[in-house]
Amino acid sequence: MNNAATSWPKPEEVGEAMAKAVCRLPGTANRGGIEDVNVFDQVREELALLMGVSCPEQIALGCNSTWGLNQALFGFPLEAGDTVLTTKAEHNAVLRPLYRMAQEGVKVVYVRTDESGRILPERWEAALKEHRPRLCVLNHASNVTGAVNDAETLCALAHDHGAAFLLDLSQTLGYIPVKLETWGVDLAAFTGHKYLLGPQGTGGLYVRPGLVLRPHMVGGTGVKSDLKEMPEEMPLHLEAGTGNEPSYHGLLAALRWSREHPLDREAVDGVLQYLADGLAALGCRVIWPDAPRMPVLSFTVPGYTPEEAGDILTGSYDIICRTGLHCAPDIMEDIGMPSGTVRLSLSRFTTRKEAGEALAAVRDLTESVQL
Repeated sequence: MNNAATSWPKPEEVGEAMAKAVCRLPGTANRGGIEDVNVFDQVREELALLMGVSCPEQIALGCNSTWGLNQALFGFPLEAGDTVLTTKAEHNAVLRPLYRMAQEGVKVVYVRTDESGRILPERWEAALKEHRPRLCVLNHASNVTGAVNDAETLCALAHDHGAAFLLDLSQTLGYIPVKLETWGVDLAAFTGHKYLLGPQGTGGLYVRPGLVLRPHMVGGTGVKSDLKEMPEEMPLHLEAGTGNEPSYHGLLAALRWSREHPLDREAVDGVLQYLADGLAALGCRVIWPDAPRMPVLSFTVPGYTPEEAGDILTGSYDIICRTGLHCAPDIMEDIGMPSGTVRLSLSRFTTRKEAGEALAAVRDLTESVQL
């Protein structure tokens, strides 16, 4: 129950595709090899369908969403004195690059969340009016509470005040419908190993047509080797070095499997509701955002620190969960849990029976405190 960290199990086709890719001749990647397969372009086409974009070539592929976020933040044309507006709900993949940028003279402003971890449009707009940022950065959904933000509204507000908009899709892509072009999103980072059901080592960045970033990494592309700088056209402009071909074969298999097996979100929500109700009945403090939300539950168990409860759940009951600050330390004050939480995050495969086993384990914890 740690799918917000990385999804498991994966469809069988993912591992099979990766094994085949390792054993056969490598694809071209502009560097020689077999010419009839370009897995990276095929992945781009599948991702474009999911993201709601019409130009797959605007999707640069790298090793994860952290790569994409770093490329977006360090590649955006910011100067000392410019302002970036972000939120207290962000992951360290955003917070740490912004900290470095602040050391170099960029002003960073953080908008607080409500008690569920969601950004309220009125707070967002007030900060836009006051600080006039050049760039806004928003986590589409909190990895701590599962609260999904209204990206379309918050993006429109950013544009109304002259700011570009970077959306972190790490948690949501593959679970929540995304329409980047309709929403007007300028930049969007994503990862392949969470709700896309692919392997680790996959992810990237969408850049809207017309927006040019300074490449954060430079190096070989396999073509135009005489140029001193990276080629101007996307996605080559941002894709330096040899890509992770076997893992992208796995991601392609996952994307195709998901398209052929549509997600039953109602069924997942039913298991999540059962788990939330059960935890609350046991006296746990549960963060329960209004819909839309991801299948994520943060809670605390009376009488235990999050770390103590998580160690027992994993060590004694084989329930794999996450505890602590979840790489998003700034949100904890806003949700009233400064010491962190226990987090259970479900997948499309999590059953009501498994949720019941988790509840039985937590019941044992609460009853031991009463004794």
